[in-house]
Amino acid sequence: MKPATLIGTVGGIGYLRPAPGTWGSAAALPIAWALHALGGFLLLAACTVLAIVAGVWAAEAMRRDGSAHDPSEFVLDEVAGQFIALWALSYPAWAHGIEITSLWPGWIAAFVLFRLFDIWKPGPVGWADRQKGSFGVVMDDVIAGIMAALGVALLAGLWHGVLGL
Repeated sequence: MKPATLIGTVGGIGYLRPAPGTWGSAAALPIAWALHALGGFLLLAACTVLAIVAGVWAAEAMRRDGSAHDPSEFVLDEVAGQFIALWALSYPAWAHGIEITSLWPGWIAAFVLFRLFDIWKPGPVGWADRQKGSFGVVMDDVIAGIMAALGVALLAGLWHGVLGL
């Protein structure tokens, strides 16, 4: 397996069926937990940036090797997007010394919202998905991750702030 394919498929996870994007997002959860446990939000954020940069490179290499515009086995973009969705948990946990696993409802919300936005492709997610080139392949998931992170923060604010729970 070529290095770009190994990286882009996240070690072959992208070949799992059905729904390789969902498998990629699910694989991101324990990786994000480990990164947060090892270095807090800053390590997760740095690895997110690395995943985005490596994702654009790997997507370009995989496309150059004859794959489709956005090959279904390419899931590093889902990992990067899921990491971003989890920023809404990682940053407050890191900043306030909270054990991130105690925020488990947020993990579920981050996963569901990210998958919803990635599949549905509302507004800016759809716009990015329609862009030519590897940058668009990765950016739709980055934007879906941002939208999911905002959704998680909004839900937490409603739950803890408005409802007082």
